[in-house]
Amino acid sequence: MATRPTPRRTLAAGEKLGAQLQLWRKLLGLPAQVVAERAGISRSTLTRLEHGDVKVGLDSFLNVAAALGILDQIVTATDPYETDFGRARADQQLPQRVRR
Repeated sequence: MATRPTPRRTLAAGEKLGAQLQLWRKLLGLPAQVVAERAGISRSTLTRLEHGDVKVGLDSFLNVAAALGILDQIVTATDPYETDFGRARADQQLPQRVRR
């Protein structure tokens, strides 16, 4: 079974996220080897992630974010309740509590 090619937007987002992780690491003054060890991944996996390789596992991405101290911000950034739209739609879509 053939796999579909990765969309350009996904590749671009991977490159941007990788560059941002690398920038965080450099701003914090952390060597790549230290971040890789703290994240429980190899130095080469960290390099692939920082260069935007979208095939690196989500667990590796999240472990690096935790090692850089930005995991909570990433989780919050994807929380629909943190947006007006998400809160409005949740009020419409979620069942209301029934009182007894």
